Amino acid sequence: MSETSLPEILRARGLRLTAQRQLVLEAVHELGHATPEQLHHAVREVAAGVNITTIYRTLELLEDLGLVTHTHLSHGSPTYHPVGEDQHAHLVCRDCGAVIEIEPEVLAPLAKDLATSRGFRLDIGHVALFGTCQDCGGAK
Repeated sequence: MSETSLPEILRARGLRLTAQRQLVLEAVHELGHATPEQLHHAVREVAAGVNITTIYRTLELLEDLGLVTHTHLSHGSPTYHPVGEDQHAHLVCRDCGAVIEIEPEVLAPLAKDLATSRGFRLDIGHVALFGTCQDCGGAK
């Protein structure tokens, strides 16, 4: 879904469009992958009065509405990104913190095996694999 459909989605749920909701969704689209703290920083540049609690509540609402999703790329806060992006998994470098997106097809054999052997449906968009990137001395 695009950010332009936010007013219609909110109206259909009996909710109203607020400046904070619009700003948070725009920040998610602008930053791509961002923690609530990073989104808070970006939103406060435009609207200084928005607090971190508003960011968390808005992200929860936007996720319930199917406009954003999250994954855990570290032990800290979740990282949010727009749902409109193609589904992808993440490679996270433990040394430099780089986040590399990989196509879901890379994990397709694993997803198929888990479905067949365990009846488990893998949510590839929430997958984060940790290791060391090539620049930091990973597989050469």
